Amino acid sequence: MKIITGASRGIGKYLLEKYIGTGETVYGSFFSTQPSPEYSRYYSKIDVANYSDVTNWISSISLTNRIELINCAGVNYDSFAHKADPSLWGKIIEINLVGTFNVIRALLPEMRKNNYGRIINFSSVVAQIGIPGTSAYAASKSGLWGMTKALAAENALKGITVNSLNLGYFEIGMGEALSAELQRKIKEKIPTNEFGDKKNILNAVNFLIDSDYVNGTCLNINGGLY
Repeated sequence: MKIITGASRGIGKYLLEKYIGTGETVYGSFFSTQPSPEYSRYYSKIDVANYSDVTNWISSISLTNRIELINCAGVNYDSFAHKADPSLWGKIIEINLVGTFNVIRALLPEMRKNNYGRIINFSSVVAQIGIPGTSAYAASKSGLWGMTKALAAENALKGITVNSLNLGYFEIGMGEALSAELQRKIKEKIPTNEFGDKKNILNAVNFLIDSDYVNGTCLNINGGLY
């Protein structure tokens, strides 16, 4: 079974609909973006930053012995640090990093009991290359790297792998919101001069699910962006 957070838009939505199309049992969360009506039965409204909200959601799901968690929930806040609102800055950490931990924490006991689990966290190239105005987002996404490695070490003997995907720019999600001029500048730094096709994300997720010896890894999917 697949549990996907942040599944009502962008990459999360794409993955949820793909897995439903293959007959998978899928549960998705949303918060601010309403899901498409035809898929609404697969969703629950969850604030991942609220641990009680998360545990209530997980307890409502009929969990199987093969749980695969895909953490797509995330938000952004653009501001130069010297002008940033500390409360808004902290909210990004709370949702992107603490929220990801909350869902993992709620599912780990069941995964450990079953001696099987797959946890895939979504990080970003933004945390690797230093982009002005993204300190909150970059901090939250780089925090996932350390958490991924620690959780992988803690749970490897229980058949659980924990990995992170460092995504570059794709024709879906936050990449769509960039201005045409910024898109052009970014593409100049990608050897193919193109944003990625979203199928590459699906392929990477499936690779990590199928691979029991890939663990504690941060896999770059950025087309060679430099």
